[in-house]
Amino acid sequence: MENEVIKAIRNRRSTRKYKDKQISEEELQTLLDAGIQAPSANNSQSWHFTVIQDRDMINFISDKSKEVMLKSDNENIVNIGKNAVNIFYNAPTLIIVSGKKEVSSYSVDCSAAIENMLIAAESIGLGTVWVGLSRFFFTLSDEIKKLKLPDGYEPFYAVAVGYKENDSVLGPSKRNREVINYIR
Repeated sequence: MENEVIKAIRNRRSTRKYKDKQISEEELQTLLDAGIQAPSANNSQSWHFTVIQDRDMINFISDKSKEVMLKSDNENIVNIGKNAVNIFYNAPTLIIVSGKKEVSSYSVDCSAAIENMLIAAESIGLGTVWVGLSRFFFTLSDEIKKLKLPDGYEPFYAVAVGYKENDSVLGPSKRNREVINYIR
């Protein structure tokens, strides 16, 4: 079976090259609405979205993340910190998804919101990448104050968003089908 939702899921890829053009307000609001529409445990809706479109702030978060990465015990993380130009791949928009600390399921809730935004972005022709390396910035308590999060929230992950530099459709990627078993 194929429909537009399934097509967007199959075609979505992590985008690591963006055009130097800001996304429209309508596109941004579409992504945020998709995040807000995500399922959450007990309908807690335990997320908060911080939209950053200030290039200097995005670069600041990237640079601070790399500084923390250089202090890691993990050699791979150190190498990424040394070699990454910008952990957000120069995307013009960054959405930081934070969770309400008092809600034990906030990481699941935030993950669902992020996935909704990733799929919605693909469906309207935008590129995204879920940036786990942002967590290094989130260890800097003095710096995360600059995100102006509401009380009781902590940053979870970031999503880089923009127009794909190469917007040709690659089609579905090869997937491992040996990950399913049935009990019928």
